[in-house]
Amino acid sequence: MEMKCVFQKKTTNMKNDKLIIHIDMDGVLANFEKAMIEHPKYGTKGWKPDEELDFSTFEPFPGSKEAVQELLNMGHDIYIASTAPWGNPKAWMQKRLWIEKHFPALKRKVTLTHHKNLLIGDVLIDDTTYRGQKDFQGTFIHFKPNFGIDWPFVVQAVRNVTLLLCKQ
Repeated sequence: MEMKCVFQKKTTNMKNDKLIIHIDMDGVLANFEKAMIEHPKYGTKGWKPDEELDFSTFEPFPGSKEAVQELLNMGHDIYIASTAPWGNPKAWMQKRLWIEKHFPALKRKVTLTHHKNLLIGDVLIDDTTYRGQKDFQGTFIHFKPNFGIDWPFVVQAVRNVTLLLCKQ
């Protein structure tokens, strides 16, 4: 579905009538929590899941594949914005392999950063707030599935914004 913009919000970074949407990987696209809970060391004092989990083995977060496809079908420019643990350099490669397997259309649209406030775009979808998300210059959607801010909510919110900004 092609959209034509009739006006732009003041801070938009819209390019070619598309929203630029950054989506976090762990906890939004990939089911980090499930992998963590199922690990044999879960609950052990001093265990650091970021340093021991194999990111390439995570299951996709329920509904994430379908939601990303819907966002792509709306014509938006989608990127994955993730933070790779500094103490686990293997995680950088594992994340790349995971993306290539589960989201091949986005395999060359990945930003690894510890400063998500530096991303340029219209929407950031992330489950945490301690890497500059609140200072992102576009719209930050705090992904919290246990509070109803899940993939169906996010897709509808982006659809609503798209309809406000663009005319079919």
